[in-house]
Amino acid sequence: MIQIMMDSLQNPRLMAMLFAGIAAIATVLTLAMPLLVNDSLDKRMKAVAIEREKIRQRERERMAQQDKVSLRQSPKQYMQAVVNRFNLTKWLGQEEARDKLLQAGFRGQAPYVTFLFFRMVAPIATVSVAGFYIFVMSQMDKPFVIKLGMLLIAAYVGIQLPYILLKNKIQKRQLTIKRAFPDALDLLLICVESGMSIEMAFKRVSEEIGTQSIPLAEEFTLTTAELSYLPDRRQAYENLAKRTDLEGVKSVCVALQQAERYGTPLGQTLRTMAQENRDMRMAEAEKKAAGLPPKLTVPMIVFFLPVLFVVILGPAAIKLMAMR
Repeated sequence: MIQIMMDSLQNPRLMAMLFAGIAAIATVLTLAMPLLVNDSLDKRMKAVAIEREKIRQRERERMAQQDKVSLRQSPKQYMQAVVNRFNLTKWLGQEEARDKLLQAGFRGQAPYVTFLFFRMVAPIATVSVAGFYIFVMSQMDKPFVIKLGMLLIAAYVGIQLPYILLKNKIQKRQLTIKRAFPDALDLLLICVESGMSIEMAFKRVSEEIGTQSIPLAEEFTLTTAELSYLPDRRQAYENLAKRTDLEGVKSVCVALQQAERYGTPLGQTLRTMAQENRDMRMAEAEKKAAGLPPKLTVPMIVFFLPVLFVVILGPAAIKLMAMR
């Protein structure tokens, strides 16, 4: 049986037919997969709305059962003790880190203490793991200087690891905000032109846009509160621009500040900003579409062209081998 299988694998005609069949099946699956995917926007939005109501009801029940509600999370006791013991706020604390945490959606003292704690622990952990692997498990036959360099590289990776994770979180959050912001501006324009104040418009849009982008709904809710309580309303727009760190949001915030200062109509300002943001989103989509052909070059060469050559040249090669 094994000999028959080995002979079959050495048969060029059989192997060519096998590869051609695999290529045909892969082509059919590639063409059929988009038709089999059920991507109903209405069902997804309804599911998100239902889940949002469940979460809201669950949080209301939890808050009703508690005697005292804490609006800000408290840091872990052991993390706070380590930060205070080694005075990490002085040695590792940065104002830029607080801004980055706000952009990632982490507010309050607890995320800042956690960030400082992991900035100290991560290098120790990476150096320990690297040292155990280099000196105990692998027992590399390398000079001590090279091993020391590896440990320094591991320490550098550990130092940068919290920042890398934080930047990744910021990019994901900014992507959801960027996709939903033009629609939010259209809703804001409708609310303002219907006679609502800017505070009520932000509040209404935050309730509606939550099904599309929860981070944007959070930012609009915070902006509503700051517009109501801050002595300088322009500071609320500046805080929104700082928390999102997006060019489209910054331009809208600047326009709203100017409208607040000079008394220009908000409807006209929002209409212009909404059109500009839609143009920016379309330009970004066109940029990605223009960059798609170069990205497909390598997969086409590696996966498509060999199969195409087998299908085209396979029958001719089989006939030449049969004529010998």
